[in-house]
Amino acid sequence: MPSITLSQLSWSTPDGRAVLSDLDLQFQPERTGIVGRNGVGKSTLLRLLTGELAPSAGHVSIDGTTAMLRQTVQVEADDSIADLFGATAGLALLRKAEAGEAGIDEIADADWTLEARVEAALAGVGLPVSPETPLTMLSGGQRTRAALAGAMFAAPDFLLLDEPTNNLDREGREAVRGLLRGWRGGAIIVSHDRELLEEMDAIVELTGLGPVRYGGGWSEYRARKGIEQAAVEAELAGAEKRIDAAQRQAQAAIERQDRRDSRGNRQAARGGMPKILLGAMKRRAEETRAADSRLAERQRSDAEEQLSSARAKIEIVDPLSIGLPSTGLPASRTILALDHITAGYTEGQPVIRNLSLTITGPERIALIGPNGSGKSTLLALIAGTLKPWEGHVRVLVPFALFDQRVSLLDPTLSIADNFVARNPGTTNNACRAALARFRFRAAAADRIVGTLSGGQMLRAGLACVLGAPQPPQLLILDEPGNHLDIESLTAVETGLAAYDGALLVVSHDAAFLDAIGIVKTIELPRIASDEV
Repeated sequence: MPSITLSQLSWSTPDGRAVLSDLDLQFQPERTGIVGRNGVGKSTLLRLLTGELAPSAGHVSIDGTTAMLRQTVQVEADDSIADLFGATAGLALLRKAEAGEAGIDEIADADWTLEARVEAALAGVGLPVSPETPLTMLSGGQRTRAALAGAMFAAPDFLLLDEPTNNLDREGREAVRGLLRGWRGGAIIVSHDRELLEEMDAIVELTGLGPVRYGGGWSEYRARKGIEQAAVEAELAGAEKRIDAAQRQAQAAIERQDRRDSRGNRQAARGGMPKILLGAMKRRAEETRAADSRLAERQRSDAEEQLSSARAKIEIVDPLSIGLPSTGLPASRTILALDHITAGYTEGQPVIRNLSLTITGPERIALIGPNGSGKSTLLALIAGTLKPWEGHVRVLVPFALFDQRVSLLDPTLSIADNFVARNPGTTNNACRAALARFRFRAAAADRIVGTLSGGQMLRAGLACVLGAPQPPQLLILDEPGNHLDIESLTAVETGLAAYDGALLVVSHDAAFLDAIGIVKTIELPRIASDEV
């Protein structure tokens, strides 16, 4: 049976920071979800499995074949969908044979079913397009779906998927879930998509205490995790009570012995007691005190050992909790006005046509639509990085745009330097205090942004924008949940729910949109001329 075995696997960054330590894990041909906080090493684990990274210690043993799907599909100018399937040469041979230009030996090597099988795989992910379609014509989500179909086309023993639904619309997410539902090989999937994780056969959680495996999908994992956490917390509370009790008992024993010694000393001072009896009483008192001391020390030692054991079962996590100052946004203020906007990138092929939109006061609007419908294009128009062909864009209040690369941060600077650059005049103490609220304390605030994980980078961006004395009155977020672990996503949901400015959010995560109080949804249709 195919398997992947990790033995005492460790990996550290070039500067010596440990990311994974002494991992012992085995993967069988089943669908396994990998979860854990940002920065705990989930994507690093996949890179170790592919051989892209070499372990600092331990080893990886793979019995079988693997295929990897990364978070972002890299595209060269002349790449086509066929390249994702490894079918470019085979399709070229078919075209040559169809044109009557292939030799007898070449025709004998031709796979006449190749094109039909590739097209069927693409249809399975909702992309009924030609395999020769250039990848540059696809949106990011469409490329991800095509890459997943290509990975599965090779029928590997194990699929390695890094956040496969991050850039997908709702239709694409359902397509991925459907494909994995019918997958009979192994799959190791790093994801925070709660609906996708529900489809898993097992969940492996990576923590600072090591990996823990749970059978079943997301719901089973959360239920078991809750029971375990409650049990460990009860054990911790019990151990702390036993230490208190041992200390009280030891103190009570000392006080009792002190009272007995005091009575004995008073009797001796009055005289009339034989010296031999006084000596015996003194020895018994010393022996009792020593015995009480040994008993108290043993009880205290046992209680401290139990406390240490209980603490070792709990990972100390500093939860992300975002408190936001008021934006001072009036309810009647016009925030954003788009007037009959038409725009695109190629002349004659508009991505957005004749769109009008107004946001007034602290409205919360979700922008949805299929991949390729122009959601990111609309955000670029609002941010001013793209000019409309027709119509007008007016942004009437201070705003911040969080794109998926968090490009509002300079990757060459530290988090603290980015904060000061965005908030001129901020004192060092004020900067450090603001960053600390977002869990960037002490040396963590001096980390270079370019070295952060995706989730850490978004958190740094939020710190630099929302940590300002007065946050902007409009936040624009492009798939903000794509790079957050589930605990941080929940914290961001709580923080944004308390934000009193206007929100314009691109997201396909229905649970996230509900949590942040979206009141209006605008769906962008895909314009026919933009379809592939």
